[in-house]
Amino acid sequence: MVVDRAELQRMAQLVELNRERMQTIEQQVRQLETIRMEQIQAIEALRAIPEEGAEGAMIPLGSGLQIIADIPAEAGAVIDIGSRVQAERTREEAADILSKRGEELVAVIDRLRQEFDELEKATVETAQKFNENVQGLAPEELNAPEPQAEPQTSQKTPRRKRKRGTELTLDD
Repeated sequence: MVVDRAELQRMAQLVELNRERMQTIEQQVRQLETIRMEQIQAIEALRAIPEEGAEGAMIPLGSGLQIIADIPAEAGAVIDIGSRVQAERTREEAADILSKRGEELVAVIDRLRQEFDELEKATVETAQKFNENVQGLAPEELNAPEPQAEPQTSQKTPRRKRKRGTELTLDD
């Protein structure tokens, strides 16, 4: 099967687009894994608080900063329950909500990884076809100028100049 130059270019573009998509998926998976790790740490922290509360607990604020606080036995946790609405729940309820979100997150990560694998397989196959077809071409075919679909006209459409202070028109 002989493949023309346009088909080779299409294959090369497809490989490049697939590689870019794969990089995007990798970045998304890394971000989601970071969120998942934060969730796991938050669940562990919530469940580490004794039922009777804690005195002098160190609460991380970020950037290496912690604040010391007493946590009463009946103290709950404030958690985002959706649409930027936050509500106080018991510590156990908050941990359960985070666990369910974590399960959903793992499912999304798995779907993205599956999509990555399928895309990688298709990319490898396309790249192999491209390489096979390029090897089948004679060197002069590779360097031949690409045929143009439409002849270029040397006439240029005159552009109207706009006076200062006038409004834009559709031609602008």
